[in-house]
Amino acid sequence: MGKPIEGIIPAVVTPFDQNENLDEGGFRRILNYLIDSGVHGLFPVGSQGEFFSLTNEEKKRLIDIAVEEARGRVFVMPNTGAITTRESIELSQYAEKAGADCISVITPFFISPGQRELHEHIKVICESVKIPVLCYNNPGRTGGVALTPTTLARLAEEVPNFAGIKDSSGDLTQVAEMIRLCPPDFKVIMGRDTLIYGALTYGAVGAVAATANVAPKLIVEIYEAYREGDYDRAKECQRNLAPLRVAFGLGTFPVVVKEALNVMGLPGGRCRRPIQPLSAEKRTQLRDILVSMEIIQS
Repeated sequence: MGKPIEGIIPAVVTPFDQNENLDEGGFRRILNYLIDSGVHGLFPVGSQGEFFSLTNEEKKRLIDIAVEEARGRVFVMPNTGAITTRESIELSQYAEKAGADCISVITPFFISPGQRELHEHIKVICESVKIPVLCYNNPGRTGGVALTPTTLARLAEEVPNFAGIKDSSGDLTQVAEMIRLCPPDFKVIMGRDTLIYGALTYGAVGAVAATANVAPKLIVEIYEAYREGDYDRAKECQRNLAPLRVAFGLGTFPVVVKEALNVMGLPGGRCRRPIQPLSAEKRTQLRDILVSMEIIQS
C-alpha cells in the first residue's frame, strides 16, 4: 500500500435523498470536500455512514465511488464488518478487488461471540484477502462485543496482514494496553472524537472521526500540531472541537452530523427511518454551535 494508515480519517456520511435513496452525487461531493480539506484517509460504510441500513449492493457501490473519487490522493478504508464471518468475507474481498487500500471490520453485533470466536472470525477474514485488515471495536453499538487487548495482541503476532484497530470504546486505559501489548508497527486508531489528543499521547497513530465530516480542518490540525510538537495548539484544537461532539446529544445517532452538513450547505441529506430529522428548536441549537465554532457565519 502506498500511503500509511495514519492521520485523520473521517467516518464518511452516506447521503440519502428525501425518498431515502442513495445520493451518489452528494456522496462524491462530500468525499472531495473532505479530501480538499486535508484529511489523510476515508472511512466509508461505517457507523456514521449508516452501514446498518444499507444493502450489500449499496455498500459495494459506495466502496466503488470512494475509490474512484480518492484516486490515490488519500487511502480508502471501508468497513466490511457484518454479523456473520461469511458476509464479512464477501464484502472484504469485494473491497480488495475494488481497490480499497485496507479494510476495517466491525465486530459482530446482535449476537455475542466470545474471544475465541472473535479470534477465529478476524483471522479467517484476514486470510481471505491480501490487503491490511483492521478490527473495529465499538462496544456501545455492538452490545459490548469487542476484542480485548490480549486477543488483539495474539492476532497481531499470528496474522501477517492484521494491521491495526479502530477503538471506539472511549477507554484510554484499554487503548494504552493495546499499544503496550501489540507489536510496534501495529496501528491503534482512536474512534472517539473527544479523545484524539489523549490517544496520540499514548501512541495512537490517528483517529477515525465522525465530526471530521463537519470540521475536517480543525481535526486535521489536532493531528498535525501534535506531530509538529506543538502540544498546546493540539490541545486547544481538541478543546475547540468539544461543542460539536457534545451536540451529538441533540438527536438520534447519526442524524446530527448530517444536519450540520445540511446547515453548511453540503448534501448530508436525511437518515433512513426510523431516525427522524432534528426539530426546528434543536436545529437552531446546532446552528448556534456551528456559528460559535466559526464553521458557518451567523
